[in-house]
Amino acid sequence: MRRSGGTLILPKQGSEDEMTHSTPEAGKGPGKGAAGMGREATVPVPTAAGGGPVSHAIFRLARLHRMLAGQLLRRIGLHPGQELVMMHLWELGPQRQTDLVRLLDSDAATMTRTVRRLEQAGFVRRSPSPTDRRATIIEPTVASQALRREVERIWSQLEDMSTAGLSDEERTAALRTLERLEGNLVQAATDSAGAAEPER
Repeated sequence: MRRSGGTLILPKQGSEDEMTHSTPEAGKGPGKGAAGMGREATVPVPTAAGGGPVSHAIFRLARLHRMLAGQLLRRIGLHPGQELVMMHLWELGPQRQTDLVRLLDSDAATMTRTVRRLEQAGFVRRSPSPTDRRATIIEPTVASQALRREVERIWSQLEDMSTAGLSDEERTAALRTLERLEGNLVQAATDSAGAAEPER
């Protein structure tokens, strides 16, 4: 769990159909006031989640954000996550696939599928590394450059949707709060990994 391009990447839970594309009616179940602002949650908040209102709010926020991102990106032939790979390639140039895995805190299998789909769409090109026969170099194609402006526009649109009605000060405060929450989770993940390591 790391920050990539200013975005906290959360692991998916369940299927996309269950967690991304479904939109239960708001207000059913004990959802009212779950965010502490007197508003009803977008999905029912079970009583068992009462001890984690912030955690459930993060779940709801991530779910909706990914759903909206998917709708916007689908119009230009991308799926959520693919645009982040392209962003790094546009900014850094050709990269080893293993470096993309590290940059996006992904895994090899997921990255292989993502790169293959981007290659099939004509946005990236794969080639063997001239210095390491085991490595594959991924580079953006000339055709992908036309996509860059569209991706930037979509991310600006998504930002406006997410922060609608907030002042500049409120946006800054929200970003700082999210960064603090991210830092807490990164530290917790680090501590958990350290505790899981066997003693030598």
